[in-house]
Amino acid sequence: MSDFVVVARSDTRLTPPRGLAALIAVVSARYLARKPPATIEKHLRRISRAAKPASMDETLAAHKAVVTVSTRCSGRWCLDRSIAIALLLRMDGVWPEWHTGVCLLPFRAHAWVEVDGEPVGEPNGLKDNFQPLMTVCAGRAVS
Repeated sequence: MSDFVVVARSDTRLTPPRGLAALIAVVSARYLARKPPATIEKHLRRISRAAKPASMDETLAAHKAVVTVSTRCSGRWCLDRSIAIALLLRMDGVWPEWHTGVCLLPFRAHAWVEVDGEPVGEPNGLKDNFQPLMTVCAGRAVS
């Protein structure tokens, strides 16, 4: 697994409302990603309350929308991307499993979203290499 994942930008055309929602999610994620980890977790836990679990199709569509509107999120900025996907899904009333974790040899940190335990938009082997440190699920948080 490489040090970072570059996600291919999508050529998908988004409807204006969906593109605007994705852009708002990306800008909000960029702001939140600058905060300390405990603050990020606190805010995401609060935002995820009363949300229903997201489906794989919904999460894939949100992933595609986020990387379509943001060059930054389609690059190595996994924290921004994962938060933006979660926020965009929350605008639809659902929430994925949001994770941050580490790989110790060599040390790397990563953030990603999952649905039913399966990482979305990530390379194979992610779960074998990274140990989750923070997880925020729909309607609850697990540390």
